[in-house]
Amino acid sequence: MVSSQHDRANPYDVGLDFSLPDLGGMVPAGGRIETGDANPTRLYYDTADRDLLRHHITLAHHTDGTDTGWRLMVPADKARTDIRTPAATGDAVPEELATLVTGIALGEPLRQMAAVSTTRRAHRLLDRDEHLLAEVTDDVVHATVAGDAALVSEWREVDVDLGDGVGRSLLTKIDKRLTRAGASPSMHASTLGRALTGDHTPDGADSGSPAREAITRYLDAQVQAIVAGDVWLRRGLDPIHSTRVGIRRFRSTLRVFKTLFDAETAAHLDAELSWYAGVLGEVRDRHVQRARFTGAVADLPSELVMGPVAARIENDLLAEQYRYLGHAMDALDSDRYRDLIATVGRWRTTPPWAAPATESAVTKATRKAGRKANKRLTATVSDPDDAALHRARKAAKRARYAAELAAPILGKKKAKKESKKYKKIQTILGEHQDSVVAAQTLRALGARAGNTPGENGFAFGLLYGLELQAAQRARADAARLAR
Repeated sequence: MVSSQHDRANPYDVGLDFSLPDLGGMVPAGGRIETGDANPTRLYYDTADRDLLRHHITLAHHTDGTDTGWRLMVPADKARTDIRTPAATGDAVPEELATLVTGIALGEPLRQMAAVSTTRRAHRLLDRDEHLLAEVTDDVVHATVAGDAALVSEWREVDVDLGDGVGRSLLTKIDKRLTRAGASPSMHASTLGRALTGDHTPDGADSGSPAREAITRYLDAQVQAIVAGDVWLRRGLDPIHSTRVGIRRFRSTLRVFKTLFDAETAAHLDAELSWYAGVLGEVRDRHVQRARFTGAVADLPSELVMGPVAARIENDLLAEQYRYLGHAMDALDSDRYRDLIATVGRWRTTPPWAAPATESAVTKATRKAGRKANKRLTATVSDPDDAALHRARKAAKRARYAAELAAPILGKKKAKKESKKYKKIQTILGEHQDSVVAAQTLRALGARAGNTPGENGFAFGLLYGLELQAAQRARADAARLAR
Protein backbone atom coordinates (compact mmCIF):
# COMPACT_ATOMS: atom_id res chain seq x y z
CA MET A 1 0.00 0.00 0.00
CA VAL A 2 1.38 3.39 -1.04
CA SER A 3 0.38 6.60 0.74
CA SER A 4 1.58 10.15 0.28
CA GLN A 5 1.59 13.47 2.05
CA HIS A 6 2.84 16.95 1.26
CA ASP A 7 5.87 18.01 3.23
CA ARG A 8 6.65 21.68 3.80
CA ALA A 9 10.06 21.89 5.39
CA ASN A 10 13.06 24.14 5.77
CA PRO A 11 16.47 22.50 6.38
CA TYR A 12 19.36 24.39 8.01
CA ASP A 13 23.10 23.90 8.26
CA VAL A 14 24.54 24.39 11.75
CA GLY A 15 27.87 23.78 13.45
CA LEU A 16 28.42 20.89 15.84
CA ASP A 17 28.48 23.42 18.70
CA PHE A 18 25.21 25.13 17.69
CA SER A 19 22.77 25.98 20.49
CA LEU A 20 19.12 25.65 19.51
CA PRO A 21 17.27 28.85 20.52
CA ASP A 22 14.24 28.84 22.83
CA LEU A 23 11.07 28.08 20.82
CA GLY A 24 8.63 28.89 23.59
CA GLY A 25 7.25 32.00 21.92
CA MET A 26 6.32 29.98 18.83
CA VAL A 27 3.29 28.26 20.40
CA PRO A 28 -0.04 29.98 21.19
CA ALA A 29 -1.48 30.32 24.67
CA GLY A 30 -2.38 26.92 26.04
CA GLY A 31 0.00 25.16 23.70
CA ARG A 32 3.15 23.31 24.62
CA ILE A 33 6.42 21.92 23.27
CA GLU A 34 6.95 18.19 23.45
CA THR A 35 10.53 16.90 23.21
CA GLY A 36 11.81 13.44 22.52
CA ASP A 37 14.93 11.59 21.44
CA ALA A 38 15.29 9.09 18.63
CA ASN A 39 17.96 7.31 16.60
CA PRO A 40 16.56 6.90 13.08
CA THR A 41 18.51 5.17 10.32
CA ARG A 42 18.17 5.44 6.57
CA LEU A 43 19.43 3.34 3.68
CA TYR A 44 19.50 5.42 0.49
CA TYR A 45 19.05 3.97 -2.99
CA ASP A 46 19.85 5.39 -6.42
CA THR A 47 21.34 4.38 -9.76
CA ALA A 48 25.08 4.09 -10.20
CA ASP A 49 25.02 7.45 -12.00
CA ARG A 50 22.94 9.08 -9.24
CA ASP A 51 20.07 9.89 -11.56
CA LEU A 52 17.52 10.38 -8.76
CA LEU A 53 19.87 12.65 -6.84
CA ARG A 54 20.41 14.75 -9.96
CA HIS A 55 16.70 15.58 -9.84
CA HIS A 56 16.62 16.11 -6.05
CA ILE A 57 14.59 12.93 -5.55
CA THR A 58 15.48 10.62 -2.67
CA LEU A 59 14.45 7.03 -2.11
CA ALA A 60 15.26 5.46 1.24
CA HIS A 61 14.29 2.82 3.75
CA HIS A 62 13.67 4.47 7.13
CA THR A 63 13.81 2.84 10.55
CA ASP A 64 12.57 5.11 13.32
CA GLY A 65 10.70 3.29 16.04
CA THR A 66 7.15 2.85 14.77
CA ASP A 67 7.88 4.82 11.57
CA THR A 68 9.54 2.06 9.54
CA GLY A 69 9.24 1.73 5.81
CA TRP A 70 10.16 3.13 2.41
CA ARG A 71 9.89 6.83 1.57
CA LEU A 72 10.16 8.48 -1.82
CA MET A 73 10.59 12.26 -1.57
CA VAL A 74 9.66 14.19 -4.71
CA PRO A 75 10.03 18.00 -4.80
CA ALA A 76 7.36 19.99 -6.60
CA ASP A 77 6.74 23.72 -6.47
CA LYS A 78 7.65 24.89 -2.93
CA ALA A 79 6.93 21.63 -1.16
CA ARG A 80 7.89 17.97 -1.24
CA THR A 81 5.60 15.01 -1.59
CA ASP A 82 6.47 12.14 0.71
CA ILE A 83 5.34 8.84 -0.83
CA ARG A 84 5.46 5.97 1.65
CA THR A 85 5.03 2.24 1.66
CA PRO A 86 5.50 0.05 4.74
CA ALA A 87 8.23 -2.60 4.70
CA ALA A 88 10.21 -4.07 7.53
CA THR A 89 13.53 -4.32 5.69
CA GLY A 90 15.53 -2.32 3.20
CA ASP A 91 16.83 -5.30 1.27
CA ALA A 92 15.01 -4.54 -1.99
CA VAL A 93 13.15 -1.50 -3.31
CA PRO A 94 9.39 -2.23 -3.46
CA GLU A 95 8.21 -2.68 -7.01
CA GLU A 96 5.54 0.02 -6.71
CA LEU A 97 8.16 2.65 -5.82
CA ALA A 98 10.72 1.39 -8.33
CA THR A 99 8.04 1.78 -11.02
CA LEU A 100 7.38 5.40 -10.06
CA VAL A 101 11.03 6.38 -10.63
CA THR A 102 11.80 4.19 -13.63
CA GLY A 103 11.73 7.18 -15.98
CA ILE A 104 13.96 9.31 -13.78
CA ALA A 105 16.30 6.36 -13.23
CA LEU A 106 16.54 6.07 -17.04
CA GLY A 107 15.70 2.38 -16.78
CA GLU A 108 18.82 1.63 -14.73
CA PRO A 109 18.73 -0.62 -11.63
CA LEU A 110 18.60 0.89 -8.15
CA ARG A 111 21.24 0.01 -5.59
CA GLN A 112 22.14 1.04 -2.05
CA MET A 113 24.25 4.21 -2.08
CA ALA A 114 24.69 5.18 1.57
CA ALA A 115 23.72 4.37 5.13
CA VAL A 116 22.87 7.21 7.51
CA SER A 117 22.35 7.05 11.26
CA THR A 118 21.12 10.02 13.28
CA THR A 119 21.07 11.11 16.89
CA ARG A 120 17.94 13.24 17.05
CA ARG A 121 16.28 15.58 19.52
CA ALA A 122 12.80 16.45 18.26
CA HIS A 123 10.75 19.44 19.43
CA ARG A 124 7.04 19.17 18.56
CA LEU A 125 5.12 22.46 18.78
CA LEU A 126 1.49 21.72 19.75
CA ASP A 127 -1.51 24.00 20.14
CA ARG A 128 -3.98 23.79 23.01
CA ASP A 129 -5.89 21.04 21.17
CA GLU A 130 -2.71 18.96 20.76
CA HIS A 131 -2.60 19.61 16.99
CA LEU A 132 0.91 19.61 15.56
CA LEU A 133 1.95 23.08 14.43
CA ALA A 134 5.55 22.26 13.56
CA GLU A 135 8.34 19.86 14.38
CA VAL A 136 11.90 21.11 14.79
CA THR A 137 14.45 18.30 14.66
CA ASP A 138 18.05 18.79 15.78
CA ASP A 139 20.18 16.03 14.24
CA VAL A 140 23.76 14.86 14.47
CA VAL A 141 24.19 12.82 11.30
CA HIS A 142 26.71 10.04 10.63
CA ALA A 143 26.93 8.84 7.00
CA THR A 144 28.81 6.01 5.33
CA VAL A 145 28.93 5.61 1.55
CA ALA A 146 28.23 2.07 0.34
CA GLY A 147 31.32 0.40 -1.04
CA ASP A 148 33.63 3.14 0.24
CA ALA A 149 34.42 2.68 3.92
CA ALA A 150 36.86 5.59 3.71
CA LEU A 151 34.09 8.05 2.84
CA VAL A 152 32.54 8.61 6.25
CA SER A 153 31.22 11.97 7.34
CA GLU A 154 29.47 13.61 10.26
CA TRP A 155 27.58 16.86 10.51
CA ARG A 156 24.73 18.56 12.33
CA GLU A 157 21.54 19.91 10.81
CA VAL A 158 18.21 21.34 11.91
CA ASP A 159 14.98 20.72 10.04
CA VAL A 160 11.61 22.47 10.46
CA ASP A 161 8.46 20.69 9.23
CA LEU A 162 5.06 22.38 9.30
CA GLY A 163 1.99 20.48 10.45
CA ASP A 164 -0.94 19.95 8.08
CA GLY A 165 -2.94 23.09 7.40
CA VAL A 166 -0.52 25.39 9.21
CA GLY A 167 0.28 28.70 7.50
CA ARG A 168 3.82 29.43 6.36
CA SER A 169 3.99 32.46 8.64
CA LEU A 170 5.01 30.13 11.48
CA LEU A 171 7.83 28.80 9.31
CA THR A 172 8.99 32.40 8.79
CA LYS A 173 8.98 33.12 12.54
CA ILE A 174 10.99 30.01 13.35
CA ASP A 175 13.37 30.80 10.50
CA LYS A 176 14.16 34.22 11.93
CA ARG A 177 14.88 32.77 15.36
CA LEU A 178 17.14 30.05 13.96
CA THR A 179 19.10 32.37 11.68
CA ARG A 180 19.67 34.84 14.53
CA ALA A 181 21.16 31.96 16.49
CA GLY A 182 23.61 31.18 13.69
CA ALA A 183 21.77 28.64 11.50
CA SER A 184 21.83 29.12 7.73
CA PRO A 185 19.52 27.71 5.06
CA SER A 186 20.97 24.43 3.86
CA MET A 187 23.03 24.53 0.69
CA HIS A 188 22.51 20.81 0.18
CA ALA A 189 19.74 19.32 -1.92
CA SER A 190 19.48 16.21 0.24
CA THR A 191 21.12 14.17 2.99
CA LEU A 192 22.27 11.67 0.38
CA GLY A 193 23.88 14.40 -1.71
CA ARG A 194 25.74 15.67 1.32
CA ALA A 195 26.91 12.18 2.26
CA LEU A 196 28.20 11.44 -1.23
CA THR A 197 30.18 14.66 -1.62
CA GLY A 198 32.31 13.91 1.40
CA ASP A 199 33.65 17.48 1.52
CA HIS A 200 30.07 18.77 2.03
CA THR A 201 30.08 21.06 -1.00
CA PRO A 202 26.55 21.30 -2.37
CA ASP A 203 25.71 19.56 -5.62
CA GLY A 204 25.30 21.92 -8.54
CA ALA A 205 26.27 25.06 -6.60
CA ASP A 206 26.46 27.96 -9.03
CA SER A 207 29.39 30.29 -8.52
CA GLY A 208 28.78 32.35 -11.65
CA SER A 209 27.20 35.73 -12.18
CA PRO A 210 23.79 36.72 -10.74
CA ALA A 211 22.38 36.50 -14.27
CA ARG A 212 23.75 33.02 -14.77
CA GLU A 213 22.36 31.96 -11.41
CA ALA A 214 18.95 33.41 -12.28
CA ILE A 215 18.82 31.36 -15.48
CA THR A 216 19.95 28.09 -13.90
CA ARG A 217 17.54 28.51 -10.98
CA TYR A 218 14.67 29.15 -13.38
CA LEU A 219 15.55 26.15 -15.53
CA ASP A 220 15.93 24.00 -12.44
CA ALA A 221 12.40 24.90 -11.31
CA GLN A 222 10.97 23.90 -14.70
CA VAL A 223 12.81 20.59 -14.71
CA GLN A 224 11.39 19.99 -11.24
CA ALA A 225 7.87 20.36 -12.66
CA ILE A 226 8.64 17.99 -15.54
CA VAL A 227 10.20 15.35 -13.29
CA ALA A 228 7.43 15.54 -10.69
CA GLY A 229 4.93 15.19 -13.53
CA ASP A 230 6.62 11.95 -14.60
CA VAL A 231 6.16 10.45 -11.14
CA TRP A 232 2.57 11.68 -10.81
CA LEU A 233 1.59 10.26 -14.21
CA ARG A 234 2.94 6.87 -13.19
CA ARG A 235 0.85 7.13 -10.01
CA GLY A 236 -2.29 7.57 -12.11
CA LEU A 237 -2.68 11.26 -11.23
CA ASP A 238 -3.14 14.22 -13.56
CA PRO A 239 -0.10 16.55 -13.56
CA ILE A 240 -0.31 17.32 -17.26
CA HIS A 241 -1.10 21.03 -16.95
CA SER A 242 1.78 21.78 -14.56
CA THR A 243 4.14 19.63 -16.62
CA ARG A 244 3.28 21.48 -19.82
CA VAL A 245 3.67 24.84 -18.10
CA GLY A 246 7.15 23.77 -17.00
CA ILE A 247 7.94 22.74 -20.57
CA ARG A 248 6.65 26.05 -21.96
CA ARG A 249 8.75 28.05 -19.52
CA PHE A 250 11.83 25.98 -20.37
CA ARG A 251 11.31 26.38 -24.13
CA SER A 252 10.67 30.09 -23.69
CA THR A 253 14.03 30.42 -21.94
CA LEU A 254 15.76 28.56 -24.77
CA ARG A 255 14.31 30.98 -27.30
CA VAL A 256 14.42 34.32 -25.51
CA PHE A 257 17.99 33.80 -24.27
CA LYS A 258 19.16 31.75 -27.24
CA THR A 259 22.35 33.75 -27.78
CA LEU A 260 23.63 32.51 -24.42
CA PHE A 261 23.36 28.79 -25.24
CA ASP A 262 25.00 26.48 -27.75
CA ALA A 263 22.63 26.84 -30.71
CA GLU A 264 22.60 23.22 -31.92
CA THR A 265 22.17 21.73 -28.44
CA ALA A 266 19.40 24.17 -27.52
CA ALA A 267 17.55 23.64 -30.80
CA HIS A 268 17.57 19.86 -30.33
CA LEU A 269 16.27 20.14 -26.77
CA ASP A 270 13.59 22.61 -27.87
CA ALA A 271 12.36 20.12 -30.47
CA GLU A 272 12.29 17.25 -27.98
CA LEU A 273 10.43 19.30 -25.39
CA SER A 274 7.96 20.30 -28.09
CA TRP A 275 7.41 16.63 -28.94
CA TYR A 276 6.68 15.70 -25.33
CA ALA A 277 4.43 18.72 -24.79
CA GLY A 278 2.48 17.68 -27.88
CA VAL A 279 1.99 14.15 -26.55
CA LEU A 280 0.64 15.51 -23.26
CA GLY A 281 -1.37 18.21 -25.00
CA GLU A 282 -3.58 15.69 -26.76
CA VAL A 283 -4.67 14.35 -23.37
CA ARG A 284 -5.06 17.78 -21.81
CA ASP A 285 -7.14 19.16 -24.70
CA ARG A 286 -9.77 16.41 -24.37
CA HIS A 287 -9.93 16.83 -20.61
CA VAL A 288 -10.45 20.59 -20.87
CA GLN A 289 -12.99 20.31 -23.69
CA ARG A 290 -15.07 17.74 -21.83
CA ALA A 291 -15.48 20.17 -18.94
CA ARG A 292 -16.02 23.14 -21.25
CA PHE A 293 -18.70 21.46 -23.37
CA THR A 294 -20.48 19.85 -20.44
CA GLY A 295 -20.97 23.29 -18.91
CA ALA A 296 -22.05 24.77 -22.22
CA VAL A 297 -24.69 22.08 -22.78
CA ALA A 298 -26.02 22.57 -19.25
CA ASP A 299 -26.47 26.28 -19.99
CA LEU A 300 -28.60 25.67 -23.10
CA PRO A 301 -32.40 25.68 -22.77
CA SER A 302 -33.46 22.05 -22.52
CA GLU A 303 -35.75 22.32 -25.56
CA LEU A 304 -32.71 23.14 -27.73
CA VAL A 305 -30.75 20.07 -26.66
CA MET A 306 -31.95 17.54 -29.20
CA GLY A 307 -30.66 14.02 -28.82
CA PRO A 308 -27.98 12.57 -26.51
CA VAL A 309 -25.67 15.58 -26.87
CA ALA A 310 -23.96 15.31 -23.48
CA ALA A 311 -23.44 11.56 -23.94
CA ARG A 312 -21.92 12.08 -27.39
CA ILE A 313 -19.48 14.67 -26.02
CA GLU A 314 -18.50 12.63 -22.98
CA ASN A 315 -18.19 9.28 -24.73
CA ASP A 316 -16.24 10.51 -27.74
CA LEU A 317 -13.87 12.85 -25.92
CA LEU A 318 -13.30 10.51 -22.99
CA ALA A 319 -12.44 7.67 -25.38
CA GLU A 320 -10.00 9.93 -27.18
CA GLN A 321 -8.54 11.14 -23.88
CA TYR A 322 -7.82 7.58 -22.72
CA ARG A 323 -6.36 6.68 -26.10
CA TYR A 324 -3.96 9.61 -25.99
CA LEU A 325 -3.16 8.90 -22.33
CA GLY A 326 -2.08 5.44 -23.46
CA HIS A 327 0.22 7.08 -26.01
CA ALA A 328 1.64 9.30 -23.27
CA MET A 329 2.35 6.34 -21.00
CA ASP A 330 4.06 4.57 -23.89
CA ALA A 331 6.16 7.69 -24.43
CA LEU A 332 7.29 7.63 -20.78
CA ASP A 333 8.88 4.24 -21.36
CA SER A 334 10.57 5.13 -24.65
CA ASP A 335 14.27 5.65 -25.27
CA ARG A 336 13.44 9.07 -26.72
CA TYR A 337 11.86 10.17 -23.46
CA ARG A 338 14.71 8.79 -21.35
CA ASP A 339 17.15 10.76 -23.50
CA LEU A 340 15.04 13.87 -22.87
CA ILE A 341 15.09 13.36 -19.09
CA ALA A 342 18.85 12.78 -19.16
CA THR A 343 19.33 15.98 -21.16
CA VAL A 344 17.23 18.25 -18.94
CA GLY A 345 19.02 16.72 -15.96
CA ARG A 346 22.30 18.07 -17.31
CA TRP A 347 20.74 21.46 -18.01
CA ARG A 348 19.71 21.76 -14.35
CA THR A 349 23.26 22.57 -13.32
CA THR A 350 25.41 22.88 -16.44
CA PRO A 351 23.62 24.41 -19.43
CA PRO A 352 25.82 24.50 -22.56
CA TRP A 353 26.80 28.15 -22.38
CA ALA A 354 27.96 29.79 -25.59
CA ALA A 355 28.32 33.34 -24.26
CA PRO A 356 28.70 35.00 -20.84
CA ALA A 357 25.38 35.29 -19.01
CA THR A 358 25.61 38.91 -17.92
CA GLU A 359 22.97 41.15 -16.40
CA SER A 360 22.98 43.32 -19.51
CA ALA A 361 22.47 40.28 -21.75
CA VAL A 362 19.49 39.10 -19.70
CA THR A 363 17.98 42.60 -19.58
CA LYS A 364 18.44 43.10 -23.32
CA ALA A 365 16.83 39.76 -24.21
CA THR A 366 13.92 40.36 -21.84
CA ARG A 367 13.20 43.77 -23.33
CA LYS A 368 13.41 42.35 -26.83
CA ALA A 369 10.84 39.70 -25.91
CA GLY A 370 8.52 42.42 -24.64
CA ARG A 371 8.88 44.50 -27.81
CA LYS A 372 8.14 41.45 -29.94
CA ALA A 373 5.01 40.66 -27.94
CA ASN A 374 3.78 44.25 -28.25
CA LYS A 375 4.46 44.28 -31.98
CA ARG A 376 2.60 41.04 -32.59
CA LEU A 377 -0.37 42.19 -30.50
CA THR A 378 -0.61 45.42 -32.50
CA ALA A 379 -0.45 43.50 -35.77
CA THR A 380 -3.44 41.35 -34.81
CA VAL A 381 -5.79 44.35 -34.91
CA SER A 382 -5.68 44.43 -38.71
CA ASP A 383 -4.96 40.75 -39.33
CA PRO A 384 -8.11 38.57 -39.59
CA ASP A 385 -6.07 35.37 -39.47
CA ASP A 386 -6.64 33.37 -36.27
CA ALA A 387 -3.06 32.10 -36.53
CA ALA A 388 -1.80 35.66 -36.02
CA LEU A 389 -3.49 35.86 -32.63
CA HIS A 390 -2.02 32.50 -31.69
CA ARG A 391 1.48 33.75 -32.57
CA ALA A 392 0.84 36.89 -30.52
CA ARG A 393 -0.24 34.73 -27.59
CA LYS A 394 2.97 32.70 -27.72
CA ALA A 395 5.04 35.90 -27.86
CA ALA A 396 3.18 37.24 -24.82
CA LYS A 397 3.92 34.04 -22.91
CA ARG A 398 7.61 34.30 -23.73
CA ALA A 399 7.68 37.93 -22.58
CA ARG A 400 5.90 36.98 -19.35
CA TYR A 401 8.25 34.09 -18.60
CA ALA A 402 11.31 36.18 -19.44
CA ALA A 403 10.21 38.78 -16.91
CA GLU A 404 9.75 36.05 -14.30
CA LEU A 405 13.26 34.75 -14.91
CA ALA A 406 14.80 38.23 -14.91
CA ALA A 407 13.23 39.30 -11.61
CA PRO A 408 16.58 39.15 -9.72
CA ILE A 409 18.06 41.43 -12.40
CA LEU A 410 15.17 43.81 -13.14
CA GLY A 411 13.94 43.99 -9.56
CA LYS A 412 10.90 42.15 -8.23
CA LYS A 413 8.51 45.11 -8.53
CA LYS A 414 9.29 45.85 -12.16
CA ALA A 415 9.40 42.19 -13.15
CA LYS A 416 6.05 41.55 -11.48
CA LYS A 417 4.49 44.48 -13.34
CA GLU A 418 5.81 43.24 -16.70
CA SER A 419 4.78 39.66 -15.98
CA LYS A 420 1.26 40.74 -15.00
CA LYS A 421 0.92 42.82 -18.17
CA TYR A 422 1.82 39.96 -20.49
CA LYS A 423 -0.17 37.43 -18.50
CA LYS A 424 -3.28 39.52 -19.18
CA ILE A 425 -2.54 39.52 -22.90
CA GLN A 426 -1.82 35.79 -22.79
CA THR A 427 -5.11 35.11 -21.02
CA ILE A 428 -7.25 37.04 -23.51
CA LEU A 429 -5.53 35.53 -26.52
CA GLY A 430 -5.75 32.15 -24.85
CA GLU A 431 -9.51 32.53 -24.63
CA HIS A 432 -9.54 33.20 -28.36
CA GLN A 433 -7.44 30.15 -29.14
CA ASP A 434 -9.53 27.93 -26.86
CA SER A 435 -12.69 29.02 -28.67
CA VAL A 436 -11.15 28.41 -32.11
CA VAL A 437 -10.05 24.90 -31.13
CA ALA A 438 -13.37 24.20 -29.41
CA ALA A 439 -15.31 25.26 -32.52
CA GLN A 440 -13.31 22.85 -34.66
CA THR A 441 -14.02 20.00 -32.25
CA LEU A 442 -17.72 20.80 -32.09
CA ARG A 443 -17.93 20.84 -35.89
CA ALA A 444 -16.50 17.31 -35.99
CA LEU A 445 -18.78 16.08 -33.19
CA GLY A 446 -21.82 17.65 -34.84
CA ALA A 447 -21.04 16.05 -38.18
CA ARG A 448 -20.68 12.68 -36.47
CA ALA A 449 -23.97 13.10 -34.61
CA GLY A 450 -25.77 14.22 -37.77
CA ASN A 451 -24.79 11.01 -39.53
CA THR A 452 -25.87 8.77 -36.62
CA PRO A 453 -29.49 7.50 -36.39
CA GLY A 454 -31.26 8.84 -33.31
CA GLU A 455 -28.93 11.82 -32.94
CA ASN A 456 -29.11 15.41 -34.13
CA GLY A 457 -26.41 17.96 -34.93
CA PHE A 458 -28.58 20.97 -34.03
CA ALA A 459 -27.23 21.56 -30.52
CA PHE A 460 -23.68 21.18 -31.74
CA GLY A 461 -24.37 23.91 -34.27
CA LEU A 462 -25.61 26.19 -31.49
CA LEU A 463 -22.52 25.50 -29.41
CA TYR A 464 -20.35 26.07 -32.47
CA GLY A 465 -21.91 29.50 -32.95
CA LEU A 466 -21.40 30.39 -29.29
CA GLU A 467 -17.70 29.52 -29.56
CA LEU A 468 -17.34 31.74 -32.64
CA GLN A 469 -18.95 34.58 -30.69
CA ALA A 470 -16.56 33.99 -27.78
CA ALA A 471 -13.62 34.07 -30.17
CA GLN A 472 -14.86 37.37 -31.60
CA ARG A 473 -15.19 38.90 -28.13
CA ALA A 474 -11.66 37.84 -27.30
CA ARG A 475 -10.42 39.38 -30.53
CA ALA A 476 -12.17 42.65 -29.62
CA ASP A 477 -10.63 42.58 -26.14
CA ALA A 478 -7.19 42.03 -27.70
CA ALA A 479 -7.74 44.98 -30.02
CA ARG A 480 -8.50 47.22 -27.03
CA LEU A 481 -5.30 46.10 -25.32
CA ALA A 482 -3.33 46.94 -28.45
CA ARG A 483 -4.45 50.58 -28.47
